[in-house]
Amino acid sequence: MSDLTIDSVATTILDVPLVRPHKFATTSMTAQPLLLVEVRTRGGVVGFGEGVVPGGPWWGGESVETMQAIVEKYISPVLLGRRVDDVTGIMRDIERVVANARFAKASVDVALHDAWARSLGVPVHTLLGGAFRTSVDVTWALGAASAEEIIDEAQQKLDAKLNFSFKLKMGALDPGEDTDRVVRIARALEGKAGVRGDINARWDRLTALKFLPRLAEGGVEMIEQPTPADQFEVLAELNALLPVPVMADESVQTPHDALEIVQRRAADIIAIKTTKCGGLKKSAEIAAIAKAAGIACHGATSIEGPIGTAASIHFACSEPAIDFGSELFGPLLFDDELLQVPLRYENGQVHLPEGPGLGVELNMDAVKTWTRN
Repeated sequence: MSDLTIDSVATTILDVPLVRPHKFATTSMTAQPLLLVEVRTRGGVVGFGEGVVPGGPWWGGESVETMQAIVEKYISPVLLGRRVDDVTGIMRDIERVVANARFAKASVDVALHDAWARSLGVPVHTLLGGAFRTSVDVTWALGAASAEEIIDEAQQKLDAKLNFSFKLKMGALDPGEDTDRVVRIARALEGKAGVRGDINARWDRLTALKFLPRLAEGGVEMIEQPTPADQFEVLAELNALLPVPVMADESVQTPHDALEIVQRRAADIIAIKTTKCGGLKKSAEIAAIAKAAGIACHGATSIEGPIGTAASIHFACSEPAIDFGSELFGPLLFDDELLQVPLRYENGQVHLPEGPGLGVELNMDAVKTWTRN
C-alpha cells in the first residue's frame, strides 16, 4: 500500500455553463460554479471532492468563494500530515475549528474518501459497506419556467426514456398563478409521469394551507419544503393535513434536524443531499435516523458536477435508506463534459460508475477551460 499521508490540499473554482437557465424560487443561473478540492498523498494518490451549492448563497449561506477560503485557510492545516483513512478523526477535528459550513466540509469528506479508496484500489462504496444495487431512479427538475416550456421538456425526456418523474420549482410566482401552472402540467402528464412540487421554503403557513390542497387535488404526488426551514411545527401541521407525502429538505441539514422531523412527524420523506449534510459520513447518520423511524429518504441534489454526483451515487447505491429515488441529474444540465467517460443515464436511472475511488476521471482540458481566472 502506498503512503497514505496527506501531502497537499489544493482548490480550484470552475464556472461551467448550463444547457439552459435553471430557475429557483429566488434566483436563476446560466452557469454553475464548482469548487474542486484535491487531496494528494505522499504515495502520489489524488482524491477529488466538490463544493457546490444550488445557485449561490441564497440557499444555505455558502458559496464557492466562502468554501474556498474556509478549505484553504482553516481546513487544510487540519489535513496536512494526517492519513486519508483517518476520516472520522479528521472530520471530528474540523468541527473544532469550523462551525457549520457543511458544503465546504462535504467537499473535503468526499476527497478523503476518494483518495482513501484509490489507495486501496477499491470503489468508494466499499468504504460505505458495499453497493447493494448498481443504479438508482432519477427525477428531473424542471425549474420555474412556463407550463408550455415545462410540458415540452418533460415530453422530450419521456420520449428519450431518460426520466419518468419530474419535480417543478415553485415559489417565484404569485402562489395562485404558480399553483395553476403546476396543476396544468400535472394534468398534462397524468398517466405518463409523476409530478412533484418544490416550493423551496418560500410560502408562509396561510399560503400553504390555502394552496397545497389544490396541488394535491390537481395531481401533484409529493410536496417538498413548502414553508421556512425552522418552522417544524408548521411542516408537521401540513404533513398531517395533506393526502400526499411531504418531503423535508431545507429543514434537514444535521442529524439533530432529522430527529426533530421524526419526533414531530413533520415529513414522510427526507431529502438527503450529501453536500448540505456535510459529506458521506454525516449523510449516513441522517439516513440511519430516518430508517429507524420508517421515513423514506430521497437522494437529492445541489446541482453537483460529476464529482459530487458520483459521490452521491455511491452513497445511494450503498444505503438502503435511499428508497424514494433521487435527483442526481446535475451533470446533464452542464453544457460541457467534465469527465473522460460520462456518467451513464438511461431508462430513468443513473448507474454506479465502476473503478477505484469514485470511479470517474476528470477531463483536465475541460477543467482548465472553465477554471475561473
